[in-house]
Amino acid sequence: MLWPEVERERNFEMKLDHMLFSFVLAADVCSCSLLCFQQKDGSLRSHISASSHFWELIAGSVLKVIFPYPDTSGHIVLFLPPEASLLRMAGQLIHRGALSLLLFLSPAVTPTWYAGSGYYPDESYNEVNAEEAPVARTLDYRVPRWCYTLNIQDGEATCYSPRGGNYHSSLGTRCELSCDRGFRLIGRRSVQCLPSRRWSGTAYCRQMRCHALPFITSGTYTCTNGVLLDSRCDYSCSSGYHLEGDRSRICMDDGRWSGGEPVCVDIDPPKIRCPHSREKMAEPEKLTARVYWDPPVVKDSADGTITRVTLKGPEPGSHFPEGEHVIRYTAYDQAYNRASCKFIVKVQVRRCPILKPPQHGYLTCTSAGDNYGATCEYHCDGGYERQGTPSRVCQSSRQWSGSPPICTRMKINVNVNSAAGLLDQFYEKQRLLIVSAPDPSNRYYKMQISMLQQSTCGLDLRHVTIIELVGQPPQEVGRIREQQLSASIIEELRQFQRLTRSYFNMVLIDKQGIDRERYMEPVTPEEIFTFIDDYLLSNQELAQRREQRDVCE
Repeated sequence: MLWPEVERERNFEMKLDHMLFSFVLAADVCSCSLLCFQQKDGSLRSHISASSHFWELIAGSVLKVIFPYPDTSGHIVLFLPPEASLLRMAGQLIHRGALSLLLFLSPAVTPTWYAGSGYYPDESYNEVNAEEAPVARTLDYRVPRWCYTLNIQDGEATCYSPRGGNYHSSLGTRCELSCDRGFRLIGRRSVQCLPSRRWSGTAYCRQMRCHALPFITSGTYTCTNGVLLDSRCDYSCSSGYHLEGDRSRICMDDGRWSGGEPVCVDIDPPKIRCPHSREKMAEPEKLTARVYWDPPVVKDSADGTITRVTLKGPEPGSHFPEGEHVIRYTAYDQAYNRASCKFIVKVQVRRCPILKPPQHGYLTCTSAGDNYGATCEYHCDGGYERQGTPSRVCQSSRQWSGSPPICTRMKINVNVNSAAGLLDQFYEKQRLLIVSAPDPSNRYYKMQISMLQQSTCGLDLRHVTIIELVGQPPQEVGRIREQQLSASIIEELRQFQRLTRSYFNMVLIDKQGIDRERYMEPVTPEEIFTFIDDYLLSNQELAQRREQRDVCE
């Protein structure tokens, strides 16, 4: 065997001139190395890049080791037949480094090469050291069934033998293993028949399965063939839910399910039913009615859970004013779906015809003034008296009770025995302005009476009656409008109100008979009206004054 010098080369060759033998590429050969076999005529080339490979070489062939990448290394171990004097040879190959060869010879081989051996050493290589060779096992390359016949269940073994297509288990045979559809290969994909009469590895075909699909919330699925290949699982949702995503999934060749996991979502709104609409009459003397009702009936179409129910409008048992009122309920489920319903509450108020105030008078009414139970009182202006029913009530029949009264001019009885009897007729009805003067020709008296006569309307609106006391006894005159007072009544009035005959003076008395203001000289009616409006009017009179502000104008 000749080893050509391989200095800084990426490949080298071994010339094989001996008889038939075989070789193995050791397990520690770098996976990036390539082992190439080429016959003399160049018609056959084989590449081996896995560990523990066996092949047969014909004498005269060329063994070439190629390192395709820099800084790669590997081992080559050659086993020759027993008749060969060279039993084992190992070489350590390091690219871009020194090449060292170690030859292991059989006991019959001496440290020098014998003539006739067919091998000639190359003197340019390192020294050859001889060691004791181990006992080699006898290999029979001509046995067609060296290893047992491969039979993989649910799969197939495709074998290639160096001795031809009819040899499927001879020494050196390589078999590629594969599985039927629906099965997965567990183990080595490629095995070789070893000199030990065993295959270089084991494998089997396991039925392919997908993982069990998890159950989905508020839904389920049914499968045609469980978790086996091509099994189809169809999803469905519980009542009230809708499926979102893939409706079916298929177990595929790679052991995974097609598509993605769907979800069941609640998109149906809950069912809600409101109470019936209702109508109610307002209570007497009120413009409202208290209305009650039962809560709505709510049911969820999915899981039956209602998270909350909201009310837009008054609560049951509230007082509703006159008119129509819309009551709306809204229900929500756990998925935030909502549904609403509504009904109407109608409140009616029984009303009587609107009353008109009397001539020279006015009305004061409770509540709205025309609703069932309302009471209206009749009042007369100053200087007038009411004749008839003082008040009327609106009845459930929508009619007023009684008949309307009238206001007539107040009749003053001057034929009384005392001044107190005279003043009692004005109590809580009229204010009094008593004017006193020493004689009718008094300048202040004439001026004051003239201004008051021009303001009769304003005096009547403020319920003011004028009493005149003029002159000296026995010609002294006392009168209320055209009615004359007796001398005794005049004297009692002067003493009771402390009015002198010596000079002009006036006193203003309120409806309770109290002295409120005194005047020593004439004043304009506007001053009197301002004082009355600011200090003497009741709330009722103030309201009436606002309504009758422009009457006298």
